[in-house]
Amino acid sequence: MRRDCQAYNPIESKKEWKDGFESMPSVRADRTPKRFFLYSVLFFSIAPLAVAGQKNATNSWSGILVSSACNPDEAFMEIPDCTKNVPGAKFSLYDDTNRVMYDIEPQDKVVLHLGDPVTIRGTLEGDVTIQMASMELMSIGLAVGQKAPAFSLRDELGRVQTLDTLKGTNGTVLLFFRSADW
Repeated sequence: MRRDCQAYNPIESKKEWKDGFESMPSVRADRTPKRFFLYSVLFFSIAPLAVAGQKNATNSWSGILVSSACNPDEAFMEIPDCTKNVPGAKFSLYDDTNRVMYDIEPQDKVVLHLGDPVTIRGTLEGDVTIQMASMELMSIGLAVGQKAPAFSLRDELGRVQTLDTLKGTNGTVLLFFRSADW
């Protein structure tokens, strides 16, 4: 704590302030509104550009290409009609992580991939239309005839299983499934 401070005297302070104020050079008071106006104009002209840049940012979505004749619940239940070409219906991307169907533009690039799992890159217009820039087919699992990698896992009885311990005389079929509580 400083001990060299003097006690505050409001009457002296007012007098000093008044004397100091009179001796101060005049400050142009009209600069503050002008600066506020200029900063406001600058802010409101840059803000829409920043928002537009965020909306047009390239993102990616993964899912299954389905017919727009299906709703998200039918696509989730993998109803066979969802992967059929229905006259008058468009092709949509069904994202099963959030159960949303997105419209896709342009349609001509996805025609041959109905029912396929894909990753689409592009921009989102509105809340449901993806303006597609590119599309990649997703590979799920091993290709037919491809050898499974070496593994060791415990089965339901706690025994360690490997590809060799599971191998039968006619080969081996491995099936992995996603549990309902994922």
